[in-house]
Order: sequence, then structure tokens, then C-alpha cells
Amino acid sequence: MVFEKKMLTSGDPDEEEDAPAEEEEEEEEEEEMVDPLETIRSKCEQTEHCVHLKELLEVCEARVSSRSSTTEECTEELFDFLHARDHCVAHKLFHNVK
Repeated sequence: MVFEKKMLTSGDPDEEEDAPAEEEEEEEEEEEMVDPLETIRSKCEQTEHCVHLKELLEVCEARVSSRSSTTEECTEELFDFLHARDHCVAHKLFHNVK
């Protein structure tokens, strides 16, 4: 009894020629997918509360970067902004998840 090493596939041999075209279509579909988290984050960053906190963060960053030596950090402003944005996202995210 002799066994040949061949890859068994389901379907017609003619379909194997179309395989690269199918892979290209799948890649195009994957590229079009958008992460809903990123979309919601960008929308939440545009709310009035988040815009205000982001402005405070930018003012702090400008103040700190203008000084040559300082111990001040903008950690509090950053956390305030991220907390507000994530709070907004938390209320909207799971309505979009299947």
C-alpha cells in the first residue's frame, strides 16, 4: 500500500485557482472594519465636558513645557480628562456591541 502526500481539499480543483481572489476580498473587508471603541471615544472627546478638560490639560502641558526645570506634572489633568471620556464611553459602548 502506497500513501501519497497530498493536501485534501473540499470542492473542485477549479476553485483552487480562485483562492487568491477570495483572499484579496477578505483582506479588503478586514481593512474596512472600524473599531467601535475608537469611534465612540472620538465622539465623547467632542462633548462639552471633555473639551473643557482637554483644554485644561493642554494649558497645563504648555505651562510645563515652557519651563526649563519644574517638578509640576499634568497627571491630575490627564486623569480627569481620561475619566470623563471613559465615563462617556462606558454608557455608549455596549449598545453597539452585538
